[in-house]
Amino acid sequence: MQASASSRGNKEKTVMQPILAVEYRVKVGEDELKEETVPLHGLEELLAYVAPGGGCEQIPSEVSEIRMVFLPPKHPNRGNPLADVPVTLQLGMVFFSGPLSEVARTVQELLDKAGRRELSESFLLVIGLNS
Repeated sequence: MQASASSRGNKEKTVMQPILAVEYRVKVGEDELKEETVPLHGLEELLAYVAPGGGCEQIPSEVSEIRMVFLPPKHPNRGNPLADVPVTLQLGMVFFSGPLSEVARTVQELLDKAGRRELSESFLLVIGLNS
């Protein structure tokens, strides 16, 4: 059996788009400045970022707020519209914003990682836990 010419020649590279942006904000007097934005492509990248040895450990001390912004889903959840309702959850100086289903799933994973002591000390500090 031979593959057709169109199926052989049209293999496209899939470029993974970020699903989450981590924004660092610094407050100088009354002004708030966005210092840096780190795009992440999945929950696994976020969990690696907040784990010991991840990038979260290099947060500058002048950062006053971290926003983890989940991008809206490409396709709305028509079966359960509540899943796409925008929400914001604050833990310490970290704000998780985006569709309810993504924020809830992320927080559930963070709870699990915290229970197994798989979160970096610096992340535990910025979410308001003193260890």
